Amino acid sequence: MSLQATTRPPAQRQARAVRLGPRSVAALALVSAVGVAGFGWPFLAPPTSRLSAHAQDAPWLFAGVLVLLVAVVAAAISESGLGPKAVAMLGVLAATGAALRPIGAGTAGIEPMFFLMVLSGRVLGPGFGFVLGSVTMFASALLTGGVGPWLPFQMLAMGWFAMGAGLLPGPDRLRGRAERAMLAGYGFLAAFAYGTVMNMAGWPFMSALASNVAFDPHAPVAANLARFVAYCLATSLGWDLGRAVVTVVLTLTLGPAVLRALRRATRRAAFETPVTFDAAEK
Repeated sequence: MSLQATTRPPAQRQARAVRLGPRSVAALALVSAVGVAGFGWPFLAPPTSRLSAHAQDAPWLFAGVLVLLVAVVAAAISESGLGPKAVAMLGVLAATGAALRPIGAGTAGIEPMFFLMVLSGRVLGPGFGFVLGSVTMFASALLTGGVGPWLPFQMLAMGWFAMGAGLLPGPDRLRGRAERAMLAGYGFLAAFAYGTVMNMAGWPFMSALASNVAFDPHAPVAANLARFVAYCLATSLGWDLGRAVVTVVLTLTLGPAVLRALRRATRRAAFETPVTFDAAEK
């Protein structure tokens, strides 16, 4: 009796709705650099800097700059391959994420939109993930009335959050429980990172006289870092932990079905195949 050799079919390369070209990478690097400066200027500027004298103007200044840079990034990514099918996918996922955000309204960290950003970034890649995170946060702000000088910081932080999921290893081969465990672990850590980054957007503008955990422009970097850690522990640890736990639970329970749906939609969309129109018969 002859035995027929069986071979495992090679893993199919996962399609990407957005291919990052040199201009897109440069634009992402630029907006990320400005974002790092916008979030971390208390630790980057020396105590003798006059930035603290304009603390009340800084949120509006950084908001305007970040909105323009995020728009530049979106335009650059669209030039590198954000076709009509990817735009349709972006609209559906952004609308879903925006609708999920008000469910918990941030109460105790119940924010189910984060797990969708993780899974979407994983399946559709880092370029699409950054655009999706930014657009979803903008749409949800319009839906919930959360438009303000903090919005560009939220857009940038959520873009980083979803882009990071697209940069995780094994996008074409890793599947099953191992992939879900990796995504859950990333979601847990990234949820804390998101809360910490967003704390940096508002912490420098507290009055130093009001609290001993507020930013002190005359204190050295180490002292301000200790104040910031104490501020995070005192104000946002509970929300960040709730967000992390909810993201993990939803990723492990709903993750298999959502990942299959996203990958099925990606295969059917065939993002890398150009859209053509047949000539009408005369």
